[in-house]
Amino acid sequence: QVQLVESGGGLVLAGGSLRLSCTASGRSITGYAMGWFRQAPGKEREFVAAISWTTNTYYSDAVKGRFTISRENAKNTVYLQMTSLKPEDTAVYYCAVRKPGSTYRYSPEEYANWGQGTQVTVSS
Repeated sequence: QVQLVESGGGLVLAGGSLRLSCTASGRSITGYAMGWFRQAPGKEREFVAAISWTTNTYYSDAVKGRFTISRENAKNTVYLQMTSLKPEDTAVYYCAVRKPGSTYRYSPEEYANWGQGTQVTVSS
């Protein structure tokens, strides 16, 4: 069973940058697609970005051009580089492993092994 731990969140001014990390233990994630999601207070968990095992990347319209997802298999880690941050990016950010055989990468129901999340707060 893989365990995921997110880190790198914090408080940042609008326009600033943060890099989130998602480190896996218990099993290699090299052959798995991974995703980042976020959840703001009172809102549903929403898709942010995903990366396939072949490093194809996918982004929500809200973050496209500002966020970059990447992976470093040697460290069993996935990253989310966030730039030009906006107050509306404020949320708890989670990473997860996409379930084998999943056909829809944008739904949280297609992912498992969620981490505990890391808080990102962007002040204006």
